[in-house]
Amino acid sequence: MTVTPAPSGTAQPAPFEAVWMAMTNLPDEPSAIRVTQAILSARVAACVNRLAPCQSEYWWQGKLEQAQEWPLLIKTTAGQYAALEAIIRAEHPYDVPEVVAWPLQAGLPAYLGWVRAETTGPAPRT
Repeated sequence: MTVTPAPSGTAQPAPFEAVWMAMTNLPDEPSAIRVTQAILSARVAACVNRLAPCQSEYWWQGKLEQAQEWPLLIKTTAGQYAALEAIIRAEHPYDVPEVVAWPLQAGLPAYLGWVRAETTGPAPRT
C-alpha cells in the first residue's frame, strides 16, 4: 500500500501512531447510522462496523435492565480518540453511553497504515 502525502497544511498522521479499536452501543438502527455518519464525516475514524443487534443486560439506576442494542466497532488512532469520544457523547441518546477503546497490539501493517492515513480529523477551517 502506498500512502500519498497529504497536501501542505493539512493534518497528517504520525507514521507510527497507535491504532485503536473503540466500541459503543446504540439503542436503535437510526441512532447507529447517525453516529456512524458523524464519526466518518469528521474523519476521526477510518472505518466503523455496524454490527447486528445484540441483547444487552446491565444494571442501570439500581435495576437490572435488558435492551436490544446495535454495536459499533470503530477503528481510530490514539491522536483522534478524544475527538471521537466527543462526537459520540454529543450524538448518543444515552445519558451515559458506553465508550471504550483499547490499543491494537498487532495487525496487518498495510491495514494499520490505511487506518492512520484515513483518520485525519476534521478539515481545518478556511
